[in-house]
Amino acid sequence: MPDMFRHPPIIPADLLVARWTLKQVQGDGFPREVVPPYNAPMPALPTTDALAASAIDLLAKLIAFDTTSRDSNLALIEYVEGLLGDLGVTATRVPNADGRKANLYATLGPRTEGGIVLSGHTDVVPVDGQKWSSDPFALTEREGRLYGRGTCDMKGFLALALAAAPLFAEPGRLKRPVHLAFSYDEEVGCLGAPSMIAEIAKHLPRPAAVIVGEPTSMEVVHGHKGITSYIVTVTGHEAHSSLTHLGLSANMIAIRLMHGLSELAASLERAADPASPFMPRHATLTIGQINGGTAVNILARECTFVFDLRCPPGMDPMAILAPFLAGAKTIDTEMKARFPDTGIDIVRRSLTPAFAPEPDGEAERVARSLAGDNGPPRVVPYAAEAGQFQQAGFSTVICGPGSIEQAHQPDEYVDRVQMERGAAFMLRLAEMLAG
Repeated sequence: MPDMFRHPPIIPADLLVARWTLKQVQGDGFPREVVPPYNAPMPALPTTDALAASAIDLLAKLIAFDTTSRDSNLALIEYVEGLLGDLGVTATRVPNADGRKANLYATLGPRTEGGIVLSGHTDVVPVDGQKWSSDPFALTEREGRLYGRGTCDMKGFLALALAAAPLFAEPGRLKRPVHLAFSYDEEVGCLGAPSMIAEIAKHLPRPAAVIVGEPTSMEVVHGHKGITSYIVTVTGHEAHSSLTHLGLSANMIAIRLMHGLSELAASLERAADPASPFMPRHATLTIGQINGGTAVNILARECTFVFDLRCPPGMDPMAILAPFLAGAKTIDTEMKARFPDTGIDIVRRSLTPAFAPEPDGEAERVARSLAGDNGPPRVVPYAAEAGQFQQAGFSTVICGPGSIEQAHQPDEYVDRVQMERGAAFMLRLAEMLAG
């Protein structure tokens, strides 16, 4: 990374004295903006190409951290803390219950209201079983494409925010702050962000907008579906498969339950709103994982499956699933009447709210200005943390480099031109907050 982006400018000794004196007077550990006792001009902003190059260098470092959701993200968090610490910025961790993972948030610039939150997740999906043309954890460029796990979803956005951090942290440059908010476990149900969002709402000056940097090709998105997911475990009673009266197959019970969900999915498709902006227009229900049985001639002791329901704004997922849950309870009672050690256990894995378009939203106005986006309103079918920020009362939008069509697959990539567009976005943000 070029030194011009890694280190803040040298501050004259007399200004350092002034800042230290004011910091002591404030007594809260947060420096306030100080008018320099000299008429030195503010250093010029870097070029878009230079900032993009710095971001790509940072992206290579972020990709090298394997932050698959099942693993810890603390090494990456520590690295980001170090980058911010070099700028004199103190970041705050919000750990998970066992301390193996953490969110991280930090304020760059003055601690005033009206700032902008740049939010993204640090975790990535697994590469297991995927055939990559190059090492997924080593950034590789081919024909203007930057390949690696998480390049577009969504370490490219994190790299852009960190590359611009020296500008945002430069003493006296901004009149309103940038808040960085990096989460964990987004890819497994948006599990990490809520605790960080609660702290941001409680401890930081009220921001004007939140920009979640999911891949949208640097186009502004103002809505997404919500997601709720469940793990269903059926416990049967083992016996020889020829003696069905002496046992109860967990697989056969699970098939009954999954058939009910399949019927529910079909009914949701038939009830699609033709005016819905989403594609597909209806709420979707799919079963993503199934695992059951030990041998073909044994009545299965256990079968587990996982399903998710994705609803557009305005639909209540719990109301939709209520008949299924009631039916499962009835089957559970029937099972226990035959074999008390059997049953059905249903555990909700996630409940992420939908993200609804906000009429005349501040976040959309700001993001469209920064992105130079005059296109039509856009929504996406996937779930993200934007709905959680909106639920907490923040004006929110989604805008980030790369396309969701390249995410979660072998040879995931982000185009270099997308990183350049992202760099221009960050430079405009610095200019906006300086005004």
